[in-house]
Amino acid sequence: MKTSVHGIHHVTCIAGDAQENLEFYVGVLGMRLVKRSVNQDAPDTYHLFYADAAGTPGTDLTFFPWPNMGPARLGIGLTVEVLLAIPSGSLKYWRERFKQNSVVSSTLETRFGEPTLPFIDPHGLRLALVETDENRQFVPWEKSPVSPERQVRGLHSVRIWEDQLAPTEMLLTEHMGFTSLGTEDGWHRYAVAGGGSGKLIEVKVLPEEHRGRWGTGVVHHVAWRTNDSDEEMALRDRIEGAGLYPTPQINRFWFKSVYFREPGGTLFELATDGPGLDYDEDLERLGERLILPPWLEARRKEIEAALPPLEVPRGRV
Repeated sequence: MKTSVHGIHHVTCIAGDAQENLEFYVGVLGMRLVKRSVNQDAPDTYHLFYADAAGTPGTDLTFFPWPNMGPARLGIGLTVEVLLAIPSGSLKYWRERFKQNSVVSSTLETRFGEPTLPFIDPHGLRLALVETDENRQFVPWEKSPVSPERQVRGLHSVRIWEDQLAPTEMLLTEHMGFTSLGTEDGWHRYAVAGGGSGKLIEVKVLPEEHRGRWGTGVVHHVAWRTNDSDEEMALRDRIEGAGLYPTPQINRFWFKSVYFREPGGTLFELATDGPGLDYDEDLERLGERLILPPWLEARRKEIEAALPPLEVPRGRV
């Protein structure tokens, strides 16, 4: 059997103001801040991780807040939307919650048979809530402002734009283990590891569209799950053999990573499931203080001085 990825590990995006980002994802979406760290390649900015109560792989939406960066330009070679899973029957609640919190949302849609509510975060990131009754790896957060039966269950799918389909489809199906599930409204859906919520990607071909540009309100990269380092490196070899240029394996302390651009230009990552976000913190205290990987600990005073203070929203609202 060919080695494959096993679903979405996390999605990392670019935000504006860090406090505004925190208030939205904890205070409105009800996700838990499970890791308060820094961008290891640019430690003068935060790296904020939002997930379920335990930081389960596949539930994790993360952000680099760069408030001085200009807005993104959506286009070819970018992930253009992140879809989040919610329990079946909870969209009515979420539509009312968005109204109460002045969240910009669109008309309710049905995509591939799934009730879907597109919306935009405070910095312009395109997201959508998707109802699903699938049993996912998920630990409810008792302190969330959203009751457990309505909480975001994790990452459902991602959508990317391409100028041509064939090269990206070949990568997905021949080297990463995906299979095609068909096409709807120009979107080509692919699934991995048996499919289902958290194991999907959708691709749309827009040959006349300009190339995208990173900025606030856009996805930086999509990370795909691997069981361990051996599997990740076997996949890295396959990707390199396909003519792409993966990085060496990079130790991110909570997981190990390999980065590469798929043929259309979208940045992908392979990420191991372990050791996990609770590797260096007690599960009950996740996200409460700034955590640095060991190689940055000597610079803590300098790093802390460059970061704005953050206050986590408390209690149900």
